[in-house]
Amino acid sequence: MTTVLVAGAGQSGFQAAASLRDKGFAGRVVLIGDEPGVPYQRPPLSKQYLQGTAGVDALHLRPQDFFNDKDIELVDGRVAAINRAESTVTLEDGTSLEYDHLVLATGARNRPLPVPGADLEGVLGLRTRDDADSLRAALEQAKDVVVIGGGFIGLEFAAHAGRPVTVVEAQDRLLARVATPEISAHFAALHEQAGATLILGHGVTALHGDGKVESVELTDGRRLPADLVVIGVGVLPETALAEEAGLKVDNGIVVDEHLTTSDPKIFAVGDCANFPCVHAGQATRLESVQNAVDQARWVAATITGAPAPYDSVPWFWTDQLGNKLQIAGIGTGADHLLVTGDKDAGKFSILAFREDVLIAVESVNRPSDHVSARRLLAATKPVTLDELRAAEFDLKGLAKSRS
Repeated sequence: MTTVLVAGAGQSGFQAAASLRDKGFAGRVVLIGDEPGVPYQRPPLSKQYLQGTAGVDALHLRPQDFFNDKDIELVDGRVAAINRAESTVTLEDGTSLEYDHLVLATGARNRPLPVPGADLEGVLGLRTRDDADSLRAALEQAKDVVVIGGGFIGLEFAAHAGRPVTVVEAQDRLLARVATPEISAHFAALHEQAGATLILGHGVTALHGDGKVESVELTDGRRLPADLVVIGVGVLPETALAEEAGLKVDNGIVVDEHLTTSDPKIFAVGDCANFPCVHAGQATRLESVQNAVDQARWVAATITGAPAPYDSVPWFWTDQLGNKLQIAGIGTGADHLLVTGDKDAGKFSILAFREDVLIAVESVNRPSDHVSARRLLAATKPVTLDELRAAEFDLKGLAKSRS
């Protein structure tokens, strides 16, 4: 019997296992996760779950009955080593499992804050359900909350903390790594209107306290009072397992257009995979649910005999303070931006072009623009600025006319 082992039971690992069954794979499927219980989704951790409006069951990607019915074996544990010569993995408890195909869905871990005091009590990150439980409990007692990092996670926490917080961001704007300045300005205004204090363009040099955090020291010498500090300065791909097995690693586990590693029996998907992204025009590692899900489906298709180059349009989203930001495509390298819609009403889109070709669309409270942008960016024929101008920048209308 052919055996597929999936190392990592997050979004991509779960999807790989489920998609194998959806595509008629009749062999053994083993899903190995280092957290007990059924696989769960992470996006609500910084939103509804943090607020207490969604319970544990709402996080579950599927109930236990699903895995029983699909004959997907759930194994609690962490893969400690891969023996490529023997096609086996060894778990931390010494268990050895054989594989015909191995899918690495090891995800990412929070990037540590490399300053003195980062290990003080009251300094927390947000990645797992346990992290969210700890943060929710800490919020009940905290008086002064400082968030370090103005990306998606930091701002989602700030939006759902239930109280004003201080956000410290080393870049000169929020969301600098993922969005255009117009989007940054919009969300900065929202957070300030909600009572947040934003400190931009300043890093953190130290956290101070006697056992428990009491203050945050900035690069300009200021000290901010803090009895709870939330670290949201990005993530690092989990590549140690692959590296120790001799697989090629470079800002993630390097894979080809079929998501195959340097070993033809081993694939990598999701946050840990560095793949040739046709929409970015270069090797890329993406941290999104869409990418995790789509890559897992592609690998399942390859294993079941229908390989195809991975070419899904990347898309991302965040919900903050009643505003939904949806991004389609990769805007890196854009040389021209256009705004459509009504910025004053908080319903607008930013169209990003490179050499007069549409490469990305950021939409705030314009879901139809987002859906249409994904269709247009997936088309074989690129969308040009002249074509959009002729369509009066009606993305929905243009997408319908092209279908």
